[in-house]
Amino acid sequence: MWQQVQRWFKKESSAASVIERITELWPTDMHNHLIPGVDDGVKTLDESLACLRQYAAWGIRRVIATPHISQDYHPNTATQLLEAVKGVQQALRDENIPIEFSVAAEYLLDEQFDHLLRAGELLSFGEKQYVLIETGWAAAPRQLDQWVFDLQVKGYTPILAHPERYRYYQSEPYLLKQLREQGCLLQLNLMSLAGRYGAKAQKLAQDLLKEHCISFIGSDLHRPADLAILQEAFSMPGWQELAKQPLLNSKL
Repeated sequence: MWQQVQRWFKKESSAASVIERITELWPTDMHNHLIPGVDDGVKTLDESLACLRQYAAWGIRRVIATPHISQDYHPNTATQLLEAVKGVQQALRDENIPIEFSVAAEYLLDEQFDHLLRAGELLSFGEKQYVLIETGWAAAPRQLDQWVFDLQVKGYTPILAHPERYRYYQSEPYLLKQLREQGCLLQLNLMSLAGRYGAKAQKLAQDLLKEHCISFIGSDLHRPADLAILQEAFSMPGWQELAKQPLLNSKL
């Protein structure tokens, strides 16, 4: 009987410790695709709520959804997304899930982005008007530096989503240092620590943590099936390195 009690206590203490670590470093998820039916993320409200229930169990209390906005693949508009988020918000209230849910976007750097930037019509979050951006996987756009500068001129603070996943940064990681020096912050996908995107992405993620380069961590969660992989990241060696980063999640 005493051995059973010890095993139970160890299990419960371990779970409590994990939740404590999560809520300390990651109280806000600022990169995910949990608005149903607007991009390649969750397809139904049930899928969205399954993810958000698990978030609440982990102690996460704020979620900023970042649906894709791109000219060719996901031509969402701010008006559409601000309307779509209401269904999730109402469902959270109906179920009394203690999560504050809002919407921004993950912008692909393309012609549509350029138009929205010049018009000052980007969905941002936080007091510093953070804007999450991504590029193509094989090569950065030639005007990346100019777009980073133009974002700052407009009063936005750019964040590059999951830099560890881009092939061109995997082969030339020093370019990320230059980008940070220009004022672009970096957001790490937690699932990269668990190898979700391959060994090269995992290695660059670990290297960026060692260099204390990460300002935000996010899930980039697209489906409930990936919750188990996300949870693996909480026990990976890289998790300890997160405490040494200049993380801003807790300030959102």
